[in-house]
Amino acid sequence: MNLTLKIWRQKNNSDKGGFKDYQLGGVSKDMSFLEMLDVLNEELSAKGEDPVHFDHDCREGICGMCSLYINGKPHGPQQTTTCQLHMRSFNDGETITIEPWRAKAFPVLKDLVTDRSAFDRIIQAGGYVSVNTGGVPDANEIPIPKTIADMAMDAAQCIGCGACVAACKNASAMLFTSAKVSQLALLPQGQVERKTRAEKMVAQMDSEGFGACTNTGACEAECPKGISITNIARMNREYFSAVVSSQNV
Repeated sequence: MNLTLKIWRQKNNSDKGGFKDYQLGGVSKDMSFLEMLDVLNEELSAKGEDPVHFDHDCREGICGMCSLYINGKPHGPQQTTTCQLHMRSFNDGETITIEPWRAKAFPVLKDLVTDRSAFDRIIQAGGYVSVNTGGVPDANEIPIPKTIADMAMDAAQCIGCGACVAACKNASAMLFTSAKVSQLALLPQGQVERKTRAEKMVAQMDSEGFGACTNTGACEAECPKGISITNIARMNREYFSAVVSSQNV
């Protein structure tokens, strides 16, 4: 395959940045998208040029680091992570546009790498259980209905890649935050801090500069793990319940 790559290049957060075109030949359809970028970087390094900086880690669709906006879609044309996207999804001679996530809360560090530590701070605000839940045998003795366990597990599949933010016109982090709130709100271990968790995590989300939910469902459509927007409805209920309770105290 021969490809034209239109890649966003930006030296640092203060640099204006812009697109640069690269011609790349001999691309195998069996390559992953990141392997294709590795081949490009090898060519650039051989020429003495600065390679394209992009995030990656596990390359197994688990960590969520491979956050690229490809041809106008988070992670590209398939509902999967970029590292699990293969070049067979593209055509010979195609022009592929590659950008970083575009969100105020995700400032560009260099080229395609963004700072997504805003997600970490949302988790730090309340996405944890600090009560003593005992050892593994004790925890397994706590009865949890299968339907509840399944919903909690579905929410826990969120890998924090930020595709929901990239897909949203308002760069909202509602799907991510609601998945983390729901995961713990549904389980017995998360009940002690249930109300304060919702308040603190929503407050932190707002303070980071993420936009409001658009209610279009674009986040769910682009999520590589299929996180449902029903979690957003659950988080709203959790939040309003917490606010009403605090006002009545």
